[in-house]
Amino acid sequence: MIRALFLAPLAAALAACGTLKTHQVSVSVPVECRVQQPQRPAWPTDALLPGVDVDRWVQAAQAELLLREGYESELEAALAACTAPLGR
Repeated sequence: MIRALFLAPLAAALAACGTLKTHQVSVSVPVECRVQQPQRPAWPTDALLPGVDVDRWVQAAQAELLLREGYESELEAALAACTAPLGR
């Protein structure tokens, strides 16, 4: 009788362990970005001396616009590589 009182709760406890349900949880894990930052170019307008004529300043400003567009494209590509979801 004592044996039956002891075995009944033990059997119930073991049966409960077999019915344990597992759940999958998706959690974002930060990953280091390994893309190298593009080198910043020397801007043509920074090299101009004070008092330069308007024609040279406009020429340097136009060249700088092209350089900035290229630099921004490189920065956007690096950012896209760092923020893209990891392959599954």
